[in-house]
Amino acid sequence: MADVVIQATNLSKELTSSLLRRKVRILSGLNLKVVQGETFGLIGPNGAGKTTSIKLMLGLMRPSEGTAEILGMPAGDKRALAQLGYLPENPYFYSHLTGAEFLDFAGQLFGIEKKERSERARELTELVGLAEAADTQMRKYSKGMLQRLGIAQSLINRPQLIFWDEPMSGLDPIGRKDVRRILFHLKENGTTIFFNSHLLPDVNEVCDRVGVMNKGQLIVQEEVKNISQGGSYKDLEDFFLEVIAGQGAR
Repeated sequence: MADVVIQATNLSKELTSSLLRRKVRILSGLNLKVVQGETFGLIGPNGAGKTTSIKLMLGLMRPSEGTAEILGMPAGDKRALAQLGYLPENPYFYSHLTGAEFLDFAGQLFGIEKKERSERARELTELVGLAEAADTQMRKYSKGMLQRLGIAQSLINRPQLIFWDEPMSGLDPIGRKDVRRILFHLKENGTTIFFNSHLLPDVNEVCDRVGVMNKGQLIVQEEVKNISQGGSYKDLEDFFLEVIAGQGAR
């Protein structure tokens, strides 16, 4: 049996509303397991709790209840973080740096030696289609180029596990195709992948399993092959809409 690399148990989060000064539960009782080598897609409407789930599992937020473990260690453990790659929904970049300089900086944070950092930066800019722009300052990058660079930095440490929050955001169809190619490359190398997306065709093509989230709850989990037996993303779309409608009817 494959090792469990992500485990959330009754994971919940409450925030205090600044307007009404009352507690609002934005995530409730998340129970989830992802095994080594699996690609898991979390889908749901805006505000469903997808980004909150990732932040809790990474240790970027503290849960109000429950626990999360990554690679067998508590969320936020530095030993686990050293083996992770993370692309946030709205990444921040130092715009005065070139793409290559930013990747070198990311590599330094992981303690990677200079020669390996240089080689790794070159490999990754080629992988994400930024080789010709590697020495250009990021202030001149388009949103799509910045997204590609964000993907590259998440891979600088050759992670065992990646968390990507809306990785296709800002990408044109060619960029989305490139990201799918990268995801398949990572899958072939045994990387465990967890990502959020609104783009169901990409989820359908890449993921082994999906979870549907709405109103702070993970409603259902299912293998993609059991949903989209004919390979059409429309099957996944119909499944998603039925699940969301079913929750609203309760």
